[in-house]
Amino acid sequence: MSAEATQTKENSSKSIWGGGRSPYNVSWGKMYMWFFLVSDAFTFSSLLTAYGFMRHRFTEVWPKAQEVFTHFPFVEGHLPLAYVGLMTFILIMSSVTMVLAVDAGHRRNNKAVAVWMFFTIIGGFTFVGSQAWEWYHFIEGTEKGALIMPNGDHYRFSEGVHGAPKDALIAPNHTFVTDAVQIAKIEKEARPVHGANLTENEYGHPLFGDFFFFITGFHGFHVFSGVVINIIIYLNILGGVYTRRGHYEQVEKVGLYWHFVDLVWVFVFTFFYLI
Repeated sequence: MSAEATQTKENSSKSIWGGGRSPYNVSWGKMYMWFFLVSDAFTFSSLLTAYGFMRHRFTEVWPKAQEVFTHFPFVEGHLPLAYVGLMTFILIMSSVTMVLAVDAGHRRNNKAVAVWMFFTIIGGFTFVGSQAWEWYHFIEGTEKGALIMPNGDHYRFSEGVHGAPKDALIAPNHTFVTDAVQIAKIEKEARPVHGANLTENEYGHPLFGDFFFFITGFHGFHVFSGVVINIIIYLNILGGVYTRRGHYEQVEKVGLYWHFVDLVWVFVFTFFYLI
């Protein structure tokens, strides 16, 4: 290679990597946000992988989501997974409003950014409140609860379970105990348990409750943190901060975080409720 060609290559390299601008036209703020999101993705992946291993190990006694999450506000009876489906829809729609806020920022429409950010905040608050309501019912449990034998075998009452015989017990392997004598013997020897916590679980294996509280709680903390950040951004929008700066990059950065939170919930929803 000639000296002239070498010099040209060096100058080109310096113009890209020599400082002053990103080689990928990404600001340092966006780049570090991506670093954070990738590292956070590893954390959630580890948690969901651990959940998958334990679920596979205890497949026969693992609770079925459609038998656990059956409540719906102001509705008598049981609607399996209906409320968590509504929660998912609300969070996804909040991601749509965030996209519209970012788009309005590109158009320098401060009023539109404020409107769509407001709806994003409402969606986030609604999701967090819904998750708190779901936790309450999961912790409180059903009216009859469940029975745990001295050897650890777990029996649930069939009331409210779709397709289950009336006045029966659901054995650990999800079969039904209908014999009255056997049911009376189990009720005599077993101790009752209501709801779920970190040591006991009315619905089945205690590890289900442990993973549920930790993973959904960890995700809920992310959503709540995102709502707080969104409120700060929203107040800056109302104060005209980004209008004076001439760009809405801060809205884009918080948008990346919000989309990540939504995407993680899709995986949590799939692992806990659908599979």
